[in-house]
Amino acid sequence: MINVPKGTKDVLPSDSYKWQFVEKTAREVARTFGANEIRTPTFEHTEVFLRGVGETTDIVNKEMYTFLDKGGRSITLKPEGTAGVARAFVENGMHSAVLPAKLFYITQCFRYERPQAGRLREFHQFGVEFLGSTDANIDAETILLAKTFLDKEGIKNVTLYLNSIGCKECRKKYEQALKDYLNQNIDDMCELCKDRLNKNPLRILDCKNDKCKEITKSAPKILDYICEDCSNHFEKVKNYLTIAGVAFKVNPNIVRGLDYYNRTVFEFVSDNIGAQGTVCGGGRYDGLIAQLGGADVAGIGFAVGIERILMLLENLGVEIPNPNKVVYYIAPMGEKETEKAFELVSKLREKGISADFDHMNRSIKAQFKYADKIGAEKVVVIGSDELNNGVVKVKEMKTGIEQLMTFDELTK
Repeated sequence: MINVPKGTKDVLPSDSYKWQFVEKTAREVARTFGANEIRTPTFEHTEVFLRGVGETTDIVNKEMYTFLDKGGRSITLKPEGTAGVARAFVENGMHSAVLPAKLFYITQCFRYERPQAGRLREFHQFGVEFLGSTDANIDAETILLAKTFLDKEGIKNVTLYLNSIGCKECRKKYEQALKDYLNQNIDDMCELCKDRLNKNPLRILDCKNDKCKEITKSAPKILDYICEDCSNHFEKVKNYLTIAGVAFKVNPNIVRGLDYYNRTVFEFVSDNIGAQGTVCGGGRYDGLIAQLGGADVAGIGFAVGIERILMLLENLGVEIPNPNKVVYYIAPMGEKETEKAFELVSKLREKGISADFDHMNRSIKAQFKYADKIGAEKVVVIGSDELNNGVVKVKEMKTGIEQLMTFDELTK
């Protein structure tokens, strides 16, 4: 037997309706905020992610699925959604259209990492990218969209953590102060953080190693170093969130894991999905479009893992309704009756009503068992008497109540 590759998972019919629920909610919420769907390729030229995500990130250094195609070109399976959207924005001249461009996507992503609960090598994201505005109100609106999505999914017990990591200019001063402090503690840091110290010291603030976490507790705080413009921007973001009634906590250690972030960064965190508690994360990336060869267009966005949402819903005991149940199951008792059943289900389906009938030559008793297993709401038995008289009994499976109906009444 050939098994599914490690870190991937089949979505079976018994679960696919849950995915449809999450995706439907995502699309509906995005629509209410004026966002339109964008679909980018599953793979991109590797340079998109080297320039966009950043060569010092764990994604680029360790996790990308990169290969040479038959033309010798370096190709990478999409590890996240933002860089591909930014590339599409530049390539298709979207900066010339009406701004801000409010975009969303539901896409597969791929990262080679150790599979664990809610974290697979092939996973799915719902993401939002708002491009074109530097105003603090669009930061707040992006965060509000994420919160609205979580609320609509039935996820209420999350905490929003907020931070500003400043612009390139004010971050230089902070990075130097951080390096000076960390150099005093370098012997006690993990090997990964020792390597990060000169390449991307901000990433050390996000390290999960216990010793590194203890060291960074006393590290300089970035909010003490951001410039006046960045500070004013952050205050406005907090003010808009307060106006919208969105509760938040400022956490100066949030930096996010991608190089393109600046100013506003945020995470929604839950205690109900184990150690990897981040449900949704994002931030501002004002230089990314220019970095990929486009105009100097600002941007902000977030991504949420659909697998993590489903795991959280299960842990919270949130019941997802299954809309895919059969309404009518027609149970025929012979060949002529089967022909009539086929006619009836065809007419019901034309009207958009879910209907099915026996394909396995089961007995009537076995057909009732089958109808119960698939969750059919009503069962209609067709025997010779029903066929001759044109009248059938329609049985409600939950209550056992039966109702007489003609064939025409059944399908009208």
